[in-house]
Amino acid sequence: MRDLAARLAALDPDAGAALSVIAYFDRLTEGRAGLQAIVRGAAVLAGCPARLSDEGRRIHLRVQPDGTDAAAGAPDPAWMSADAGGGAVLLLERAGPPGPVEAMVLERAAGAARAVLERTRRAPLTDPASIELALDAQAPLPVRLSAAGRLGFKAHDRVRVIALVSGGALLALDGDTPPLAERAGVGPAGPPADLPASWAAARVALRFTAEGTEQDPGRRTVHADDLGGLALLAAAVGPGTEPVPDVRALDRAAAAAPWALATLDAVADSVSLRAAATALRVHHSTLQDRLAHAVHVLGWDVREPHGRLRLQLALALRRLHRS
Repeated sequence: MRDLAARLAALDPDAGAALSVIAYFDRLTEGRAGLQAIVRGAAVLAGCPARLSDEGRRIHLRVQPDGTDAAAGAPDPAWMSADAGGGAVLLLERAGPPGPVEAMVLERAAGAARAVLERTRRAPLTDPASIELALDAQAPLPVRLSAAGRLGFKAHDRVRVIALVSGGALLALDGDTPPLAERAGVGPAGPPADLPASWAAARVALRFTAEGTEQDPGRRTVHADDLGGLALLAAAVGPGTEPVPDVRALDRAAAAAPWALATLDAVADSVSLRAAATALRVHHSTLQDRLAHAVHVLGWDVREPHGRLRLQLALALRRLHRS
C-alpha cells in the first residue's frame, strides 16, 4: 500500500495522499486503536486541530497538529465535520468545504471512531451490582463469571478495570479504554476470571495519579502495566507514613516558587531538558534558570542522570503520601 501511494503521489499528489490516509486509518482499526489515537491521526494528517464530540457519552477530545492534547472551546459551525454515529461528530478546525485529502481524513477517522464507539456501546457497563460481584475476590468464580457475562463479557475476552478517584470502577475491553474526565488508575487486561487482580492493580495505579495542576503536577491516568517495581512502594508508603527527606525537599521547593513542582515534573517525565522546556512552553534558558534555583533548594542536581532518577522517585513517593 505504501509503494502504491508513492507511485500515485508522483502522478496525482491528492490521490497518493488520500491512499496514505486510507492505509493509516486501516492500520489503526486493525490494531483496535482507541479514540485518542484516531483523533490524533486526523489532526496530524489534516494539519489542523481535530475534535471528537459525543454529548451522550460526555466525550470531548481535541488534539493539535503536533499530536498534543489541548482543551476544547466552543466549536465553529463552519468547520469541516463528519458523523461518527450515535450523535458523535468528528471535526477538523478548518472552515470551508473539505478538499480531497481532508474529505478522506474525515471519512476514515469518523469510520474508525464509529467502530470504537459501537464496541463500547455493546456492553451494558453501568450495572453497579454486577460490577461489584465481578470484582469481588471473595465471590465464587462461577458467580463472578456470571456477573461479567451480564456486563457483556465473554470468557475469552480480555478485560481491564479502571479505578476512578471518585471511588467507582469501570470495565473495558482491552484497547477500548474510554476517555476519562477524572483521575483514574487502569489495571492490566486479562480474562474476566482475573478481574479482582486487575481491580487491585488499578487501585494501586490510581495512587500514582495527580490532578495535573501546577501544585499537583503529573499524569491524571496511570496504567498499572507501566509502574513496574514502583508498585511495590504503594504497600509501604501512605498518608500516615513519615515522608523521607527528598519528599520534604519537594515541599520546600513548592513553597519557594509556584512553578517549581510543574517544572520538576516536566524534567522527570521528559527525555531531555529541551523536551521539558517545550512541554512547559518556556525558553530553554528560562528552564536552566529555574533548575539552578530548584537544585539549590532540593540539595541535589536533577540535571544529572542519578539526580533525575532521585527526582522521579521523590515525586512518586509524594503522590503516595498524598493519596
